[in-house]
Amino acid sequence: MFDLTLPWPPGFSRRNGVLLIAGFALLIAALYWLDRPLSIFGTGLPEPVRAGFGWLTQWGESDWILYPSLVLLVAFLLLRFLPMPRLRAGFGQLAAVAGFVFLGVGLPGLASTLLKRLIGRGRPEVYHPELPLAFRWNLSDYDYQSFPSGHATTSFALAMVAAFLFPRLALPALAVAVLIGFSRIVVGAHYLTDVTAGAVLGTLGAYAVRNAFASRNWLFTAEGGRIVRQPFSAVAALFRRP
Repeated sequence: MFDLTLPWPPGFSRRNGVLLIAGFALLIAALYWLDRPLSIFGTGLPEPVRAGFGWLTQWGESDWILYPSLVLLVAFLLLRFLPMPRLRAGFGQLAAVAGFVFLGVGLPGLASTLLKRLIGRGRPEVYHPELPLAFRWNLSDYDYQSFPSGHATTSFALAMVAAFLFPRLALPALAVAVLIGFSRIVVGAHYLTDVTAGAVLGTLGAYAVRNAFASRNWLFTAEGGRIVRQPFSAVAALFRRP
């Protein structure tokens, strides 16, 4: 597993931003030729397998993450008004965790929602051999909101948020994110390029939110060119007897 304390994934930096954008464009162009074959393969899997992926794909939705984290954020912020300093510190740190989950998943998801409407790529269900690449800018037409995949964005953003908070969860969280991304192909909702773009957007979005928190010394600390999570000492103090 790569070093999660680096400000960005290995090879990413502001200095080579143009090269990274060009490389991403080339990657999408190369993977495009696998879009249709992989879509046919995925949607042609046996029904029990497709049913399993159909169950799994729902966990790429953001509602089950954003609503609880927002409620917890508000609740912990209110609890900070308690008169005891130990409680204020503990609930303040819990508020930072809830806020990081909400923004780390929500902001990349919002970006995905806006991009897919601006780009307006047709989903696999509207594929036609005479027009393999169909685009229609829109605000409400689900059939033309394929790129990038919102489920992939959410699942990879959540995986990175979990990894930043608890590094030991990095590999299992990313493995689940990959499976959710593949499930979007199996259920016929997205192409490989949609999922790849969502994975990149979700990952980099979570990094950006983590870096913003560190710049304000919220939950993370930037030191020596690396970003580390602050100890959960204030939270642990909530469970100690005074």
